[in-house]
Amino acid sequence: MKTLLKWTAGAVIALSAITGASAANTLKWGAARDLDSLDPYSYGSTFNLAFLNHVYEALIRYDDKFNITPALAESWESPSPTVLRFHLRRGVKFHNGAPFSADDVVASMTRVSDDASPLKGNLPAFKAVRKVDDYTVDIEMTHPYPLMLNDLTNIFIFNRQWLVDNNSLKPTDAAKKIEGYATHNANGTGPFKVESYRPDTRTVLVVNPDWWDKPRHNLARIEFTPIASAPTRVAALLSGDINFTENAPLQDLDRLRAAPNVKVLAATELRTLYFGFNLGDKLVGSNITDKNPLKDLRVRQALYMALSPELLQKRVMRGLSRTTGALVAPSIPGYDARQEERLPFDAARAKKLLAEAGYPDGFTLSLLCSNDMFVNEEELCQAAASMWARIGVKAALASGPRSLQNPKRSRGEFDITIHGWANEPQIDALSILLQVMHSRTGPAGVFNWGQWGDPALDARIDAAAAEMDRPKRVQMMSDILQTLHDDVRFLPLHQQPMAWAVGANVGDVLQMPDNKARLWTVRMK
Repeated sequence: MKTLLKWTAGAVIALSAITGASAANTLKWGAARDLDSLDPYSYGSTFNLAFLNHVYEALIRYDDKFNITPALAESWESPSPTVLRFHLRRGVKFHNGAPFSADDVVASMTRVSDDASPLKGNLPAFKAVRKVDDYTVDIEMTHPYPLMLNDLTNIFIFNRQWLVDNNSLKPTDAAKKIEGYATHNANGTGPFKVESYRPDTRTVLVVNPDWWDKPRHNLARIEFTPIASAPTRVAALLSGDINFTENAPLQDLDRLRAAPNVKVLAATELRTLYFGFNLGDKLVGSNITDKNPLKDLRVRQALYMALSPELLQKRVMRGLSRTTGALVAPSIPGYDARQEERLPFDAARAKKLLAEAGYPDGFTLSLLCSNDMFVNEEELCQAAASMWARIGVKAALASGPRSLQNPKRSRGEFDITIHGWANEPQIDALSILLQVMHSRTGPAGVFNWGQWGDPALDARIDAAAAEMDRPKRVQMMSDILQTLHDDVRFLPLHQQPMAWAVGANVGDVLQMPDNKARLWTVRMK
């Protein structure tokens, strides 16, 4: 109700003040969630980084086909196997009018690689950054590393002097509630500037008239409003109060398709959803207190076999997800079709496995989920809890907003949790291997929430990360994923659907399988 009141009382009044050409070229974006922060280094969520990419830019970027192309850097070369040299674009200005130079790159790379940075895991091979001259920088790697360019597509550049003036050289952390000036203020080089930011209410972007690149869009402004309620979001679409959402509710797609003033864009995204296990010494919400049942392969297999993928896909996901046994999507390097094979749905066999493991009567555990992060996440957790109850595993579901749940995940305060990974920004299986599957050592394992470590597996991941021969590296990653598959370290569910909806006055809009809104491509009719 709180979100609904803010939408009806705040956003609609503001919309009425916009007239003429500005109103005709205003994209009104309604999303299921709000921003975590205006600081792109504060939390590594795809959604937050995608939004802030309208304001901030990186040295390089992906084009419409995921080819790496110049952005704030015009060109680059490799003077040695562990160094990338970037030649910076001249004439670029930050939104406050300050000129862009090498000092800004040095300050940004130092800030994002700080030990306290939530994004340090996005730069697993970063060693140092050096200014060569005002428009040339060297980035040094710890070892020859094949994906540094991919990593850099998500490292947005700050103005050094702005950071200094506002005591913001150190990163913030949204999950730990560590804020700073950059949490609520922004100063990038991108196609849009932040006009206003009111958390949980509305964020307004306006066109940057001094952007260095040629605009593809014809927008005057973007008005972003978080609308957590799915019925309210649908009503806003149908009434024209919003004209874009990347969170069209699956249960309402037929209704939206039938509306003359709405167009639905549906596809499958790169992100794989899976259940992750707490593999620490003890569970946090179980009646088994002397050991961790989830460390037993038979228990993990039982939980896997108790789930009916057909029911989850048809009833919860409305037939729009892609059921899988693999942790990465088919288009991600490292994928192997062998990993699509799931353990069969067999509740009777699952109960026998529990009995063999010493739990004939089952046990209790906690299940941590969000209600505003993944598509129908809460419903998935409810359905899974119901299926596990049939084999005697009673999961106490704790659901809530991601702003509350993600800090708990990062602290390991769960027995089972649901998570999703799109392998951003690398578009490569090394992303999930380094950030999720690796032990928490240095920049690796930032999202290893399950409190488990495997030195032998770490060594294999590290070897793949240093392998420059691409076919060999892809095979190494595939073999590691097969090990994880066979040992049921995680319980894959599906690649989730993308369901966007736009108003009749929205023309061209680019939808890519990473599910990132790139509104600098939108042209209004």
